[in-house]
Amino acid sequence: MQTLDRHRLTDRLAAEVERYGREHPNSRRLHDEASHLFGRVPMTWMSKWAGGFPLGFSAAHGATITDLDGHELVDFALGDTGAMAGHSPAPLVRAVNERLGVRGGVTTMLPTEDAQWVAAELHRRFGLDQWSFTLSATDANRWLLRLVRLVTRRPKVLVFSYSYHGTVDESFVVVGPDGRAQSRPGNVAPAVDPSETTRVVEFNDLAALERALAPGDVAAVLTEPAMTNIGIVLPEPGFLEGVRALCDQTGTLLIIDETHTFSAGPGGATRRYGLRPDALTIGKSLGGGVACGAYGLTQDLADRVMRAVAADSDTADIVDVGGVGGTLAGNPLSLASMRAVLGEVLTDEAFVAMEDLATSFATGVRSTIDRYDLPWSVSQLGARCEYRFANPAPVNGGQSATSADPVLEDYLHLYGVNRGVLLTPFHNMALMCPATTRDDVARHQAVFDEAVADLVD
Repeated sequence: MQTLDRHRLTDRLAAEVERYGREHPNSRRLHDEASHLFGRVPMTWMSKWAGGFPLGFSAAHGATITDLDGHELVDFALGDTGAMAGHSPAPLVRAVNERLGVRGGVTTMLPTEDAQWVAAELHRRFGLDQWSFTLSATDANRWLLRLVRLVTRRPKVLVFSYSYHGTVDESFVVVGPDGRAQSRPGNVAPAVDPSETTRVVEFNDLAALERALAPGDVAAVLTEPAMTNIGIVLPEPGFLEGVRALCDQTGTLLIIDETHTFSAGPGGATRRYGLRPDALTIGKSLGGGVACGAYGLTQDLADRVMRAVAADSDTADIVDVGGVGGTLAGNPLSLASMRAVLGEVLTDEAFVAMEDLATSFATGVRSTIDRYDLPWSVSQLGARCEYRFANPAPVNGGQSATSADPVLEDYLHLYGVNRGVLLTPFHNMALMCPATTRDDVARHQAVFDEAVADLVD
């Protein structure tokens, strides 16, 4: 395996930073003049982009973004899954315009026909019987954790180390160097140390999961079918089946978070792997970028919730003040957007082409890695793939976090941006949308080849 020259990497990164600043003066100006924005960005994580300031953009259509300086970029980030349908697909634009203009009414706290259609479609895709709507997957996870604690009378939940479940307080816990649960590094001022509320083990470790569930005080295991936000970590054969079996043995509920793993297919990893969750959460991509989310329950779990609410009517309230719901949740605009995206954009047929492109992307990157004998690997989950600075690929969150190389990531990201290719800023993830083309994949491959050659030749 070839060892990178770190001094050369530092020099190459400096050259890309200089070029980025020189070629994006309007984006720099937007950032420098944003004196009333906290952190000079609309949302603080936008500061994660490499180069000292994020791109400002003026337009986005399909798989293409145009920045404030007129550069067109092939977008493989796609809003970190939020724009998995592509930017402003025609059915979404039509549905939003109709809802805003012809029909009117963005939010009313009243049901629409779209809600029933979307719920039925989610049932078809994922198999769960009862659905409710939110404004994000974070909301869906947070509210659902309340419901599973209600029905099980158990205080704790379990997540896997470095899992991704939005900004749910209970999920910001990792396995520390001593093997014990600790608040995830960078967690901002938690109201309660999450190690008090949450058990945590490494992904793909069934023995550790069995020990953690044995006391019988865990209400639910909340997991992605494959880890994504720490880099793609795929489940080993038999792992997900083992999780289900251990939940059954201990009376623990199983919640599958498909927010990112929806890339695995039209029914996410749940359908692809034949999973049997008690509940499921999803967000971001359902509405093509319009704020929305959803959670689904089996009929059995839904019935248990209603019985528990009836039994505890003095203290349990899911209609008014119980901490489940929000004024804008399930609004007509969100539901119209979801119906358009699920019905006409992210269709079963669309996923076939998206996955085929992701396979071509992964194959090309892997060939370059092999050509230069680099200690890297490539992981793919349906329409999503990612190259990792480890070989073999990490099998859990702890290994994945250790394999991160921020300097190398910044170099590859900036090299791409400076040549018209945009990857997800947190890691080296690429996502295909229905508008992505083979030319887009070929463009990334050419740029990736150049970036690696410039670094190692």
